[in-house]
Amino acid sequence: MQPLALTLGEPAGIGPDLALAVWRRRAEYGIPAFYVVGDGDFLRRRADALGLEVPVAEVAPERAATAFSTALPVVAIAAKPNAAPGRPDQSSAPAAIASIRRAVADVLAGHAGAVVTNPIAKNVLYQSGFAEPGHTEFLARLVQEATGKMLRPVMLLWAPELAVVPVTIHLPLREIFARLSAELIADTGRIVARDLRTRFRIARPRLAIAGLNPHAGEQGTLGEEDRAIVAPAVARLAAEGINVRGPVPADSLFHETARAGYDAALCMYHDQALIPIKTLAFDHAVNVTLGLPFVRTSPDHGTAFDIAGTGKADPKSLIAALQLAARLAAADNTALQTTP
Repeated sequence: MQPLALTLGEPAGIGPDLALAVWRRRAEYGIPAFYVVGDGDFLRRRADALGLEVPVAEVAPERAATAFSTALPVVAIAAKPNAAPGRPDQSSAPAAIASIRRAVADVLAGHAGAVVTNPIAKNVLYQSGFAEPGHTEFLARLVQEATGKMLRPVMLLWAPELAVVPVTIHLPLREIFARLSAELIADTGRIVARDLRTRFRIARPRLAIAGLNPHAGEQGTLGEEDRAIVAPAVARLAAEGINVRGPVPADSLFHETARAGYDAALCMYHDQALIPIKTLAFDHAVNVTLGLPFVRTSPDHGTAFDIAGTGKADPKSLIAALQLAARLAAADNTALQTTP
């Protein structure tokens, strides 16, 4: 398999720290070969500031796997970051965006096996004119620019304890009622079921669909949306042969016994999905983008400006993201090789 392309993320955040720390622990955790899409001099400076002995080798993607055993491979971008730890500056956004663009270009060209993204600071990107709500939507736009195909990416938060999908993602709560539809829920369910089957190798994925209102609307007394929107989506998915149930009251969906009954829970809005998984798996959950023509994973945490450059950042989530990306990409390759 080709090496993984790891983006730099926000240069002033913990992404560079984690890339350096994970490379140093590559043998301990059996880390698959990866390269950082960034700037070699910047990473050398960060390694020096952290007191880490990490040789950095600027290479072409096709040389990254060979270099990985003795040096941290870096595929260079034109944008040169200068931001100090915890202090994003005018170089932050161009470097973060250029890194994502190059990683996507590499995986679409077959030079990388998957994309793993370090955390970005959305407010920093917005100040530079970044138009997308977040990573997930930007990746879909890059695919459209490269292939002409319009995609609807789906965010899956995965950990051994729980997998959740927010059907609506980066929306204020007041907008959810207007944006949620049976079509959106059903389309999300199809994508989740397909990718759980093809990439996660779950023969017949079991989906649980959370209700929107308290007690899933209590037969309409606490809101009609569950009967009018969520239930028809569940019925549609079931009619298509997908193993699905719902709407399930969200307050009884995440305890241990309930979790044993499904492979992924589809939630109606961001916090309904992210609060339970961050409670159960804050330091090792992985963000997976479904619906793309390549595998993309990311650690499920932010830039942590307050500890950037201190060496205190916990690499567990990035380690999990790299390991899961390699696993899913291998499944992708197997599927391609066995498709007639």
